[in-house]
Amino acid sequence: MRNKAEIGIIGGSGFYEFFARPPKPEGRRWEKGKWIDVKTPYGKPSDKVFLGNYKGRKIAFLPRHGRGHKIPPHMINYRANIWAFKKLGVKFIISPAAVGSLQPNIKRGDFVICNEFIDRTSGRKDTFFDGPKVVHISSAECYCEFLRDLAVKSCKKYKIRVHPKGTAVVIQGPRFSTHTESKWFTKMGWDVVNMTQYPEVVLTREAEICYLNISIVTDYDVGLIGEKGIKPVSIEEVIRVFGQNIEKVKKVILDIIEKIPKDYKCKQCHQALRGASV
Repeated sequence: MRNKAEIGIIGGSGFYEFFARPPKPEGRRWEKGKWIDVKTPYGKPSDKVFLGNYKGRKIAFLPRHGRGHKIPPHMINYRANIWAFKKLGVKFIISPAAVGSLQPNIKRGDFVICNEFIDRTSGRKDTFFDGPKVVHISSAECYCEFLRDLAVKSCKKYKIRVHPKGTAVVIQGPRFSTHTESKWFTKMGWDVVNMTQYPEVVLTREAEICYLNISIVTDYDVGLIGEKGIKPVSIEEVIRVFGQNIEKVKKVILDIIEKIPKDYKCKQCHQALRGASV
């Protein structure tokens, strides 16, 4: 296959605009790319994949919800998305996402570099191994420690308020949480709530690809209502705050891309299937 990439990015429409028309000085370093179709055994990915080059690194970008945000979280073909990156040769996936805060100290505009998840979804296809081959991967370290360290350092470099670790509760969507659900998540000590990290994170591990989530806090979940100055979550608020932070996310991602060593072999992620087959 002629089309190849080493680093994959899964994001929203704001990232499409960035790669198509990158701001200065990044624009001088970003070579024009192209959108391609990638066929998978699991059907169509969310959209075509954009291939480009940045400072000599081959990058693949996929809009998680499709361009125009047409696919809701529970209808995303996660298996096709990750398989498409695997087929292109991607070894590292950077996955920014909007999240809601479950704790008062995690504020709007903060970045959380997640290291754990709680799965509260249902009915999503979450494995490539439906038989006859049976595989039991470990979910203890789904988030790549190497990439997480790079992300934390990049956030500090750009003076972005960052939480070096965090647990994401992944809900089914497309609805937001009830008061009681959200209060339960907060009482359990979990940090942020999101609708897309699962099964994206475990499928990436099954594909033996390093996975980094950068959670951008856009709102406070409904269980925190009553805390001083906290309003209930709304999609308008999510879009507004995410838009305010999109340039920061882009800077962090480009910095991470530059710092990933060429030909880096990750013992944690690139050998995730070793010993996992029955």
